[in-house]
Amino acid sequence: MTEGVVPGAAAGTRTARAVQITAPGLLEQVEVEVAAPGPGEVRVQVAWCGICGSDREILAGTRPAEFVRYPVVPGHEWSGTVEAVGPGVPASLLGRGVVGQGIRTAEGTPASVVGDVEGWPQEYEETGFTLPGGWSEFLVLPARYLHLLPEGADLRAAAGIEPAACVAEAVLEARVAAGERVAVVGAGTLGLLAVQLLRGLGCEVTVVHRGPGREDVAARCGAAHYVTTEAAERDLLGTFDVVIEAAGAPGIARTAVRLARRGGRIVLTGIPPVDADDLSALELVSRNVSLLTVFGAPTRAWAYAVRAFAAGTLDPGVLVTHEFGLAQASQALEELGARTGALKVLLHP
Repeated sequence: MTEGVVPGAAAGTRTARAVQITAPGLLEQVEVEVAAPGPGEVRVQVAWCGICGSDREILAGTRPAEFVRYPVVPGHEWSGTVEAVGPGVPASLLGRGVVGQGIRTAEGTPASVVGDVEGWPQEYEETGFTLPGGWSEFLVLPARYLHLLPEGADLRAAAGIEPAACVAEAVLEARVAAGERVAVVGAGTLGLLAVQLLRGLGCEVTVVHRGPGREDVAARCGAAHYVTTEAAERDLLGTFDVVIEAAGAPGIARTAVRLARRGGRIVLTGIPPVDADDLSALELVSRNVSLLTVFGAPTRAWAYAVRAFAAGTLDPGVLVTHEFGLAQASQALEELGARTGALKVLLHP
């Protein structure tokens, strides 16, 4: 992996700093032109941007080809302030704190109204994967993808709303009710944000994780219990009304199914290696469970997560363990991959 400075826009134009993954293994600091927002667009000054495991996949070249386009400025977990608006966008948005959806839907179709991510009539496009993302000082995107934050909102914490929206969709799909016993498999960012949302709904939440070490943060997020995967597979099979899987490890989908009671509901959000042999149709059918999956966050899940954030039941800030400047993006990626305690790593343009 190399890191350097690449010439950007022509002399005399306004430029900004960004970090680009030019090709697998090639991370570069670049100067990019600060584009004016077009009709229906806004320009956001990025405050914070989270780093996700999928960003490491882009750098490593292991993300499926249909879900990345090189060169790309990564960054899909961002927060910021509206700095400029294009024609047709209300000037009242100027200065507002915002987050924004990354997955694009076709304008004017039912998919863009209800946020049905399966309704794309065009090829996959997403901020930070095929379109420029938040590892930059500025970001231009259609205003219709924005979600407004409360006045004075903590933008550092708000950078975690994107992953929260993904697990919010899992919570919505699971149709959880107050008092239900819910297992969250995986104590990473997604799992712990799911715990916060589930606790806000009055559920009794048990975190199932591969090993000890995250008991304290799980409790701070609202978990009633914390057990290792080994202990759960030994003592808690068939126990839970709902299981939300947020680990993506080989074999963990089968564990999630087996933790659910007969007739229970399971939602899978992790993406294991392609050769993982996880699920048995016999086990699914004979136990009459409902199995659902989530990929990305539709509009309804974003709205749900933003409301939870505004109400104080969702606080992604408690998961932040490391902060880096934009020029330290390479170091930030290494920290996340080192597995030495990093949970949520943020860049601060």
